[in-house]
Amino acid sequence: MQNDFCPGGSLAVKDGDKIIPKLNELISTFSKAKLPIFFTRDWHPSNHISFVEQGGVWPPHCVQGTAGAKFHKDLQVPKSATIISKGDKPTEEAYSGFQGTKLRELVSKMQVTEVYIGGLATDYCVKETSLDALHAGFKVSVLEDSTKAVDVKSGDGTRAIQKIKQEGGNVVTTRETISLLAGAMQ
Repeated sequence: MQNDFCPGGSLAVKDGDKIIPKLNELISTFSKAKLPIFFTRDWHPSNHISFVEQGGVWPPHCVQGTAGAKFHKDLQVPKSATIISKGDKPTEEAYSGFQGTKLRELVSKMQVTEVYIGGLATDYCVKETSLDALHAGFKVSVLEDSTKAVDVKSGDGTRAIQKIKQEGGNVVTTRETISLLAGAMQ
């Protein structure tokens, strides 16, 4: 939920900011339940391989230390959250929050067995993070109404969700997840 992926950003997902209220509800619920919360972010150097100028396919986005790399102002980021930076090496692409980071190690250390994934973009970072989590042995639930797709090719987001399901992931809504957690806290 970085500025460059929201309306007005250099790689904006249409209506990407519209999912922030649902994400904030989830963040609040997870915080109250004292469950770990992780935020992944692109944290690219200015000469990153994914940028058109370096032969990549994307415009410069989420460059380290810029306004575009910051989390959207309306997103509630608790002090207890762990921020995972990815794609921070010039010659390495990283759509997954697990790729080139310590996310797996940190989540495993906390004895987490199930992860819920939302954010931008369904067909890239959400998909790849979900697949890597599944392959690492985690139970994965994608919060379908708390994600949005880039849809470079029409239907990419739908195909991403289908792929996650094929690999064993679940697709849930924000409301279902909040209800499940509320029941577990009673």
